[in-house]
Amino acid sequence: MSHHIEDILSQWQVAPHDEWVLAVITKVQGSSYRKTGAMMLFHPLGRSVGLLSGGCLEADLRRHAQMAIEKQQAILVQYDASDETDASYQLGCGGIVDIMLVPLKRENHYLHFHQLTEQLYHGGQFFYQIALPRRDTDLANIKASIHPYDEAPFPVDDFKRAGIFQSAQDELVIPLRSRYRLAIFGGGLDAQPLVAMALNLGWQVDLIDERASYARNHDFPGARVYKQPVDSLPEGFERNLDAIIIMQHNLTLDAKALRVAQEIDKAGYLRYLGLLGPPHRRERVLEKSELKVNDFNCFFSAPAGFALGGELPESVALSILAQCHGVLHGARQTPLDQVMI
Repeated sequence: MSHHIEDILSQWQVAPHDEWVLAVITKVQGSSYRKTGAMMLFHPLGRSVGLLSGGCLEADLRRHAQMAIEKQQAILVQYDASDETDASYQLGCGGIVDIMLVPLKRENHYLHFHQLTEQLYHGGQFFYQIALPRRDTDLANIKASIHPYDEAPFPVDDFKRAGIFQSAQDELVIPLRSRYRLAIFGGGLDAQPLVAMALNLGWQVDLIDERASYARNHDFPGARVYKQPVDSLPEGFERNLDAIIIMQHNLTLDAKALRVAQEIDKAGYLRYLGLLGPPHRRERVLEKSELKVNDFNCFFSAPAGFALGGELPESVALSILAQCHGVLHGARQTPLDQVMI
């Protein structure tokens, strides 16, 4: 299971009236494994969902979660690893991490986890805002709210990452979005590790292939499989689609997929487009689709991926997903065709 907020919420929804405790990082000074805004849930029977460190804090946090349940209050804790001679928690990052633990109760409307789940279901990006309590604050006074980007009561450019909004009461603002969505055009055997890795990252994966002997459901557990031509996909398929990888190993089918991808790109949804094959094949696919590279506004990688070495499907999948992941997270990119021999 990934540690995406949707996975955390799905576990909470199984038993929303149990004595869950939300743990969230409110501030980081220096280095830490997770950053401000990272969330985790603790169940009173000892189960936990999510991760706030590399595994070094969770046992102690479980103890604090039990205290929060017993006291029915928010608990504020700080872990200081700036003193490298103190091996109390073996943080290893050398930073200072502040964490708030809050019981999810009717009194604080379960911090609006129901609405948060609904917002994520509809997709898009938004802000989750939690008031930071003082010690011994009554649960009813620990409030949370959800704001679409165009209705945020603070400058949205100040919160591309989670941080503190200083008002009458300090509030933690966490930018959230639904899980990344990847469409793979091509359901051959080499797509299996690509799908598996993307699902392990917590992404949503759609697999499209009209050929009868490809894209068999049992070969791609966890993916949504479409056995139909790429130009007859359901209405609204392109909504919230972040990335497309074309790997059908057929010039005609790849050209059709490229035309569909260009239409999706024009709608403004797409951020990454990858096409398998060497540069000379890219030119043939573009010619067949009657398109040019500059017809795309998104990051268009052809040949897709980084030069990591290796030629087996697993290596190719790692290469492509590493590049796609970098684009979606704003990392610097070096196209593969600039380093190919």
